[in-house]
Amino acid sequence: MSSPAVRLTARPVRLYDSWWTVAAGALCALVGLAAGLWFSAHVQTDETLHSAALFVHLASLVLGFGAVLSADYYGLLWATGRCALAEVVAATARLHVPIWAGLGGLVVSGLMLHPDLHSALTLTKLGLVAALTVNGLQAGLLGRRLEGAAEPVGRRLLLWGGATALVSQLCWWGAVVIGFLNTNT
Repeated sequence: MSSPAVRLTARPVRLYDSWWTVAAGALCALVGLAAGLWFSAHVQTDETLHSAALFVHLASLVLGFGAVLSADYYGLLWATGRCALAEVVAATARLHVPIWAGLGGLVVSGLMLHPDLHSALTLTKLGLVAALTVNGLQAGLLGRRLEGAAEPVGRRLLLWGGATALVSQLCWWGAVVIGFLNTNT
């Protein structure tokens, strides 16, 4: 008798499957950011488009940074024993869309606000945005690892989560402060 054939279906490669896929995603994002900077340096916007871009920039800040603060709040609730890890993982997974929508809106609208690419503050802000993007991508991989983690969470995952949150907060707050300083100079 012959055994029935086992049929395997191929699953497409996803962004958060491995460090390789996250690195590929980060490279694509950074190339996109560089292309956007080139575009920004070569295209002029009129006053109406500049005002619209400023509104989108501020709305995107509220959306993205607000979602980041919510995600970090859930992490703080878990760290203080006020909710389960599964709750945190589920809540932060739902917040990825507004976080990425906010960051994307900030980048696209910011490129239409004529950033001064000769300013040290602007270059620092661009570095923070690049770091924030890469950090956000690796945070997706962290989320996948936490989905399968049992409590108590291992020290390695705790350190990874803490470092991710710290980098995120430093980058968001740094970019906000630089944006504020740039509008007042």
